[in-house]
Amino acid sequence: MSKREAFLEAACQENVEEFLRFIQLHKNKTEPFDVEEVVQEMPRDQRQTLWGKLASLLQDVLQELPPERWVQGRDEGMEVELAADPKHVMAVVDGVTLVAAVSLKVLQDGDTYSALLEITHRLHDVLVSLPVSEAPLQLHIHKLCEAWWKKGLKEKEQFGRTAFFISLQKSFILKKPGAEIQRVWSLHDVLWSLDYTSEGDKQIINLLIQCFHRPIYIRSDDGKRFLVFLFSWNVDFIWVIHGTIKNQLEFYSKKMTTHITEIYFRAWNKASGDFLERIENSCIQDFMQNAIFLHRTSPVHAKVRQIVSYFHTRKGCSKVDKMLCNLYKPILWKALSAPNFEVRANATLLFTEAFPVHDPEQNNKNIDEVIQKQLDTVMGLLDDPHPTVRSNATLGVCKILAKCWELLPSIIITDFLKKLVMELAADNSSPDVRCSVFKCLTIVLDNTLSHPILEKLLPTLKYSLHDNSEKVRTAFLDMLIKVKAVRAAKFWDVCNMDHLLARLAIDSHPVSKRIVDLLYKSFFPVNDSESEWCCRCITLIQMNPMAARKFYQHAHKHTAPTNIIKLMLAIRRVLNSCIQTDTDLSQINDSNKENSAQAEPLLGKDLVVVSSLLEVVAILWRSVEKALKQNEEAQKYTVAKFGNVMAKYFQAFEDERCTVPLIQLASFMPPAAVPTFSCGILSRLRRMDSGATLTQYSQLLDCMCCWGQAADILELVTDWLTEALPKQGANTNRRVRIQETVEAKPDLALAYLEYLFSNTSTREKVLALGQKPLKQLHTVLGNWRLVLYTHLSSPTEDPKSPSMETALKVFMYHVRLGAHLQHNSSEGREYLLSLEHVAAWVAERVLPFLAKRTNDDDDDESEKSQPLAAQITESFLTVCRDVLLVGLGDETFKGQILHLCSLTLLSEAGYLCIPAVLPILKEVVDSYGPEDNNNNPAQENEEDATTVVLGVVGNIFQKIVELLARRLRKEPEEGKQLCQSAVPGLTDFLQVAVTWDKAPLRGVFSTLFAVIIVEKRHLLQKITHPEEVIAPESVEDMPPLSSILLSVILKLPSLTRAFLTEVCSSLDSEAISSLSELASVLHVLAVIKHTGQSKAGLKSAAICVQQQLYKHAVPSVDTRDIQGVIYETSLKTLNEILDL
Repeated sequence: MSKREAFLEAACQENVEEFLRFIQLHKNKTEPFDVEEVVQEMPRDQRQTLWGKLASLLQDVLQELPPERWVQGRDEGMEVELAADPKHVMAVVDGVTLVAAVSLKVLQDGDTYSALLEITHRLHDVLVSLPVSEAPLQLHIHKLCEAWWKKGLKEKEQFGRTAFFISLQKSFILKKPGAEIQRVWSLHDVLWSLDYTSEGDKQIINLLIQCFHRPIYIRSDDGKRFLVFLFSWNVDFIWVIHGTIKNQLEFYSKKMTTHITEIYFRAWNKASGDFLERIENSCIQDFMQNAIFLHRTSPVHAKVRQIVSYFHTRKGCSKVDKMLCNLYKPILWKALSAPNFEVRANATLLFTEAFPVHDPEQNNKNIDEVIQKQLDTVMGLLDDPHPTVRSNATLGVCKILAKCWELLPSIIITDFLKKLVMELAADNSSPDVRCSVFKCLTIVLDNTLSHPILEKLLPTLKYSLHDNSEKVRTAFLDMLIKVKAVRAAKFWDVCNMDHLLARLAIDSHPVSKRIVDLLYKSFFPVNDSESEWCCRCITLIQMNPMAARKFYQHAHKHTAPTNIIKLMLAIRRVLNSCIQTDTDLSQINDSNKENSAQAEPLLGKDLVVVSSLLEVVAILWRSVEKALKQNEEAQKYTVAKFGNVMAKYFQAFEDERCTVPLIQLASFMPPAAVPTFSCGILSRLRRMDSGATLTQYSQLLDCMCCWGQAADILELVTDWLTEALPKQGANTNRRVRIQETVEAKPDLALAYLEYLFSNTSTREKVLALGQKPLKQLHTVLGNWRLVLYTHLSSPTEDPKSPSMETALKVFMYHVRLGAHLQHNSSEGREYLLSLEHVAAWVAERVLPFLAKRTNDDDDDESEKSQPLAAQITESFLTVCRDVLLVGLGDETFKGQILHLCSLTLLSEAGYLCIPAVLPILKEVVDSYGPEDNNNNPAQENEEDATTVVLGVVGNIFQKIVELLARRLRKEPEEGKQLCQSAVPGLTDFLQVAVTWDKAPLRGVFSTLFAVIIVEKRHLLQKITHPEEVIAPESVEDMPPLSSILLSVILKLPSLTRAFLTEVCSSLDSEAISSLSELASVLHVLAVIKHTGQSKAGLKSAAICVQQQLYKHAVPSVDTRDIQGVIYETSLKTLNEILDL
């Protein structure tokens, strides 16, 4: 029996196992059996018999176990006894699908394939109801339906639609959907069989819309082809597509927007008839209108501009030109003269970008007239009253000149350039316009034909280098750099070298950087000899020493570190030639005689040049310090070269201008390289006068820290501070017993400490010394509290004792050092505990002096001790604020400091410390944050602790407000000054408090509201004449404290909203009920209304007042009755707020 006959015989229910064996042989690549060969070799009648038998087989197996029960049977396993095994049924279905697929390949014209159609129908039904888990079988049937569609056989629409629908669905699900998108594109003609208006096809149409949400479709080539095709599928579908894209446009990246633009352009380019008209009018023109009328701040404006600009870049094709002319005609020209400046500005950009906007089908004469008219329009836009329009017109003109230079008459080109250079570059009303002139001239410079005329015009712009706007100066320099790059003119002819150097010396980093870019090759010609580099360096110094310093600060960005080091060594050779001594210079000066001969007559004894050369070397060394550390050999060589001559330099160049850079140079080298200097540096610091300035000691301290000798400085400071402390029973002058007998200098010790801890590099080196020296210093500083207490308690000042100012500074450094050490400590709270001890000392020893003395004899003592006590307390609280700010404070520390704040405010003169207490409250609240409570509901103990702490904060804040009110009553002028000094802290605290929408911090705004209403009510109750009842218009019209508090509240909308919420809450609770209180509330609301803030909250508050106010209505108003006048005035104010 042949293979054909055997295979044919197997295709039945009785021989199904044999059929499956044949299918397995086909799938096994090592076996020679091939189903496709067998079917192809069959005669026509035999194939038809095969299809008939397979149709019966398929019918039988599907009747035994329909597809919807396959998964059920497999899941339930042996618990449910089924008529057939699901795996067996699926294997048969898969085998039939395979035979059907190969049958399609060998199908010939004239074949009767009704049985094959029946098989495909049954498989199609299986595909529709097949579970997703059976992906291989689904794929095989899917491919069969696809092949049927492509073959164009009977009922192809049904199979093609299903294949298309499944491919579309899979393209959204798969991680790598490239193959499915390709299949979707290959089946796109299926869509012609769909009815756009049919409810049955809505599912596919929704999927088609989803394609425009999928980046993979928008980016891939096949996806783009498919999306372009959808524009030509149904004319009504175009508007749906456009709406979908517009909704997504805000979220597209610039690259994605480019892909979308290409889709639009290709769709337009392929369209014709109604489709072309719809794309132009509904899509492209819509984008044009949005590009004109959208605000520039709109998140989609830039994307819309990008899309429209793409069509502008396609100009030159007659079809594009005609389309742009037709679509712009009804909107562009009106927009250019619109009253709104943003509309004019947007239209200007589009117009100049699309220039010339003309119909290519017109004759040349008409085209010339249109273009001339448009050029006149552009010239008019340069004179627009709004600077934004002028700036955009400037950009447009420069683009037109760069693009159309050869096509424009020379007189028009000259007029445009003169307008830009002579007028707009000097536009006093707007730096943006001046800036845009220089930025946009770089576009014109790209066209080499512009260079001759610009060479004549640009020198008139030279004073723009000194424009008072930094961005104008940077734009001008960018233009000069462009002039130099394209060789349009010599940049020094446009702007004098002296002007450039003068600007380099004094200007900001962005400007200086550009000037160095411009001048770099002039003063550091890397291709010339090192001798020439030195000559140029000296020339630059002689022209402008400060500019030279700035120039060499940027030099390392333009060349390799090797060249920087070469220049340093070349300058060294020049400096060596300046040393006038009997020493054999041949040992020092390793340069050739020619170099020496050139340098010496040039410099001589010119200290300005010498000191500047030393500064340049120091600057250059600092710029390549990292590179030298990475190259040990180069570092050793450089250090050796300079180390050989540093002693000579210190001897020869004794002037202070030379000493400063020499010390800087010494700090870059190890101390052994400069032994003479390094050995004497500590003695110099020790012998320094107490009143020494920062410049006298800062570099010496830097040097010692760089050399790892910070411990010696700390020892000196500790010794001075120890010796300066008064000793019991000692009447002799205190002396420091170290190497040399020198008077103790506590003020200078503090100056040294201030410098060491104020600079990051020195602070890191000091804190790295370890615990012992730092702890010793911390202890010594703490001992000075005795001196401070002596000044507090003693009515007279002991001339032998350290001054009060010194003692206060030492106290400050004690607490500051404690904070630094705690921050530097990896574990424990030793120094935090130290700060808590200081807090206890302040509470016990200092705060009693904040109480006013009752005895007249103690007035003088009170005058001295009270401000000092306030200073001590404020200084300590300021450091505690910083500790909390950097997150060092734990719960115990917060509790201690809040307790100190409470005690401070309870003191009679505690009000003096209010400006220092408010920042503490802000940092404590900020250390929690409302989200901490919300996110951890289970942690009840933590919540309770937080609530307690914040409750204390609320109480302290209430006390602060009460103290401010009391001071304003007792001492109005002093009270006003106190309130003003508290404003920054109050603002910061309220900004943090407003983030809490629940107790206990909600009470903060209750306190503010109550104080404002009480103060205003008190004022209303004192009124004796009806004409005095006037509603305020601004915070200045309110009583003093209310004025201050409202000015803070109205600074931020969030504070205003929170305050108005509190107003409504108080009114709803009927806490406010009297007429004078309601009038006070309305006066506050009137002030808020004039600011224009929180209109919704204001209206809600006004309605709450309205509900209460009508209870106080009077039938008739006597003009002498104060209450009646207050009611009428309140009613009028209420109506104004509600706009009735």
